[in-house]
Amino acid sequence: MPIHFEYERLSALDKAHLWHPFTQMKDYMGADPLIIERGEGVMLYDVQGRGYYDGFSSVWLNVHGHNVPELNQAVMDQLARVAHSTLLGMANVPSIELATKLVQIAPPGLNKVFYSDSGATGVEIAIKMAFQYWHNRGIPKKKTFITMNHAYHGDTLGAVSVGAIPLYHEVFRPMLFPAHVIPYPYPYRHANGAAGAMEETLERLRTLLKAKSDEIAAMIVEPIVQGASGIVVMPPGCLSELAEICKRYDVLLIADEVATGFGRTGEMFACGHEGVSPDLMVVGKGLTGGYLPVAATLTTDEVYEAFYADYEEQKTFFHGHSFTGNPLGCSVALASLKLIEDRRVIESVGAKAGFVARKLAGLTDWPNIGEVRQKGLMIGIELVRDKAAREPYDWAERIGVQVCMRAREMGMLTRPLGNVVVFIPPLASTEPELDAMTEILVQSIRDVTEGRIG
Repeated sequence: MPIHFEYERLSALDKAHLWHPFTQMKDYMGADPLIIERGEGVMLYDVQGRGYYDGFSSVWLNVHGHNVPELNQAVMDQLARVAHSTLLGMANVPSIELATKLVQIAPPGLNKVFYSDSGATGVEIAIKMAFQYWHNRGIPKKKTFITMNHAYHGDTLGAVSVGAIPLYHEVFRPMLFPAHVIPYPYPYRHANGAAGAMEETLERLRTLLKAKSDEIAAMIVEPIVQGASGIVVMPPGCLSELAEICKRYDVLLIADEVATGFGRTGEMFACGHEGVSPDLMVVGKGLTGGYLPVAATLTTDEVYEAFYADYEEQKTFFHGHSFTGNPLGCSVALASLKLIEDRRVIESVGAKAGFVARKLAGLTDWPNIGEVRQKGLMIGIELVRDKAAREPYDWAERIGVQVCMRAREMGMLTRPLGNVVVFIPPLASTEPELDAMTEILVQSIRDVTEGRIG
């Protein structure tokens, strides 16, 4: 079938049957859909043969690029053995090996691994574990949670309950349990900059815990970088202070490392920047190198032991998913972690991040660039209507969408977060590839903000 007719067929079927996530389908129906057919390295190719740089790592999860021989082989080797075997009351080889590896590379003290299939379900598990931990210890009054404004932790009801982005979450509010909300330090949007933003966050936490620590089970935080709020980077020292305050008031700390884990910020886990060991840590996205849906919730022996009892004591953690610990996913995760070590991927992030920072440095002088935020290879560029007043563009103008559509026309894929344009390339990207991607990014911003298109 000729490419032209194949595209028309798939486009029609797409619009007839697929409901896309985080997508207003009325908008989608009015445009020609992008339909990816294959990938190679940091490139994705559509069914019409056009190539695009994967400038957002296929929603922040690709580590080594696409169609990686070692990862392909890991899946095929495991497929020849068994595709799936449950973890309910039994184990499988890759799940054991991967759990052991995760414990070895995680912050000290995280010795137990509970699998799931997405970051959201991993967060759901962490929340339920924290809640039941106190119940099992005979302290059922500790049952509420602390989150941070504009937090995003996934889309299950528990994860949404500790989320705080009105656009995504407000419609579901009647279905959710309430949570205490404190500010995530956002230096650019704080009157007193980084120091003021950090102090307000810490003081709000101290005040809250002084009054209500006896009823709070846990605090959940995106460590170092808050993702969906616009790649907001914490001031140095803030995370370790948050951890110390939670410990002082006997409140569990849940670190959501779904987006920040596996080298994305320049450390294996973002907690490593400040030597923080949380009570629970959720990982996903980059765990399998971007191949298969596997996530994990890691926790301490102390939390685990609160569930360890005779069956009749009813302390069992009654939670699980059909594909928990899937052997195919665990096998490719092991292969990905091996590549990270063998190719010294994390050690290379610093130099690559420095290169990107130099390429984007000039943007800070542009009249419609409010701030360029970066930690490792997580970059967010905030666009503003008025630089002096830090006035944002109106949501309806969809300035971020326009920039990303222009980048797509020029051969790179990414998605915006409102007025923030995101650049999160695969960690394996070479300097020439990063050079090409940043050139497209800069030109796309210039074209849109200077009115050169449309």
